[in-house]
Amino acid sequence: MKVTIERAQLAKSLAHVHRVVERRNTIPILANVLLRASKSNVELKATDLDLEIVETAPGEGKQTGSTTVPAHMIYDIVRKLPEGAQVELQSAADGTQLQVRAGRSKFTLQALPETDFPDLAAGEMTHSFSIASADLKRLIDRTQFAISTEETRYYLNGIYLHAIDDKLRAVATDGHRLAQAEIKAPKGTKGMPGVIIPRKTVTEVQRLIDDAGDEVKIELSATKIRFSLGNAVLTSKLIDGTFPDYARVIPAANDKTLIVDKGEFMSAVDRVSTVSSERGRAVKLALTDGKLTLSVINPDSGSATEELEVEYGAEALDIGFNGRYLLDILQQVEGEKARLKLADPGSPTLIEDMETAGALYVLMPMRV
Repeated sequence: MKVTIERAQLAKSLAHVHRVVERRNTIPILANVLLRASKSNVELKATDLDLEIVETAPGEGKQTGSTTVPAHMIYDIVRKLPEGAQVELQSAADGTQLQVRAGRSKFTLQALPETDFPDLAAGEMTHSFSIASADLKRLIDRTQFAISTEETRYYLNGIYLHAIDDKLRAVATDGHRLAQAEIKAPKGTKGMPGVIIPRKTVTEVQRLIDDAGDEVKIELSATKIRFSLGNAVLTSKLIDGTFPDYARVIPAANDKTLIVDKGEFMSAVDRVSTVSSERGRAVKLALTDGKLTLSVINPDSGSATEELEVEYGAEALDIGFNGRYLLDILQQVEGEKARLKLADPGSPTLIEDMETAGALYVLMPMRV
């Protein structure tokens, strides 16, 4: 193969695909990116056997063909080349090397043939629909922070995407907090299986979505999902497990309503948390009529309190929350005010955005 491509185009595409490649690989070919040149473009492909990304970049192919080279190395080379450079990629006749030329720079990389490169065969996709990029971004942004990192409960290591009534809903939980966001169901989602999209896939979609144009095409089956985002196509295996019945933990009868100014509340939580020595030490909320007192006590370094004027008219209540988790949820609130529906110090609290429908959050309390 022999192809010329503009440095910025190549760097951008490599930036997208090289992230899928794990830095430590026992299988050499999985450390590589596949480059396939045609007359008018270069196709780049990378996989970790669970996730595959294919991106197309415009290029001038003088000789069609393909090869694979170390993904992280070629990305580092290309991003260090001067702005505006024309990059020439040429593979050796025997396919064992790839030359990268730009101006006076020349690099020779060890290559492996395309025949060894694995293909994440998608099989038949049973459902297909298009979703506005802004809607998909919102579903991910509102829920991604609550994905569990605990590998033992692997079925919580992703976002549960499913159609319910006339809505497309995304849910994530780590057992301490739950995030739910929904939009009007796009045409084509009816009857789709509920799927758990892995954390790594969610992160890559989040990174690619800004270059995806107005719409993203989603195809899925019970075992795989594919996202077409602009020039990139991301195919991923799904988490093979059953997502818990999350509706059971969303409180329906919490009768104490607290309304706070989101900005003031976040700043106060952040300030009093400063004296916490360990991440996630409980912030105590003491509620009385129209007043909220936040406090943190750390036996090793001291204590902090702050008072806020709030809208609260129910009976006095003391309740504690993980300060980090509380801030994570409040960051997702789009409006100026947040509504907290509380029951008692031991029951989950429901947090809602007062100005934007379609998202809710549940937070388990901590003992204080």
